[in-house]
Amino acid sequence: MNMDHPVVSVITVVYNNKNHIEKTIQSIAAQHFKNYEHVIIDGGSTDGTLEIIQKYSHRLGYFISEPDKGIYDAMNKGIRAARGEYIWFINSGDLIESADTMQHIFSRNDQADIYYGETNLINEEGEIIGTRSQHSTRKLPLKMTAGDMKYGMVVSHQSIIVRRSIAPLYDLQYRCSADIDWVITSLKRSKKIINCEEILSRYLVGGFSIKNQRKSWVERYDIYCKQYGYLVSWWAHAIIIIRAAWYKVMKKDNY
Repeated sequence: MNMDHPVVSVITVVYNNKNHIEKTIQSIAAQHFKNYEHVIIDGGSTDGTLEIIQKYSHRLGYFISEPDKGIYDAMNKGIRAARGEYIWFINSGDLIESADTMQHIFSRNDQADIYYGETNLINEEGEIIGTRSQHSTRKLPLKMTAGDMKYGMVVSHQSIIVRRSIAPLYDLQYRCSADIDWVITSLKRSKKIINCEEILSRYLVGGFSIKNQRKSWVERYDIYCKQYGYLVSWWAHAIIIIRAAWYKVMKKDNY
């Protein structure tokens, strides 16, 4: 390892995902930047995922396979196991954008608390659908702050890298949207936030929170009340609903 660069803990959470875990591991192993450890937290897979992970055991900094209380409990295990200065969640099915990505981020030695960037969305075949900003009402801010999160998750969880010393554990009372709470808290604690101005990751669409969208919305309202207060939460959700309806109409008109 190069002691002039920080160590990054890339954390992968997986459970019964043999069709995608190998590509995730390979995208991390391909990084030209070598000051990283790969932490894999498996929920006790029984579908052949473990056999794939074991092929790459020599490349892993930490690996455990045991039952957990859900995805955010597993992610907390990853944070506790991490030894790097920064943590970056690239979960099973997701990819780091290119082999040069980590080198681009950390060779500048910005000493930021948070690095963030854009995300490419991919389908089950690994084909790029477009960037998250292109396919969402929530656009990536040029200079992101905690206030930008009032109107929705403006950055993908796979494209935000947080200094471990300021990163909270996930609040397990939220089963679907704890990542929103986690990002807001991290942003509030940060003093220096860097927009990398490039695509950092590829996100496999159809994630956990999307499959549980109704519950996710209820949890998001509670999170906003906690983080911003009731009045701001009411106002923000009114804007979110209006914006979503307008986006749906405009998208329909474009076909």
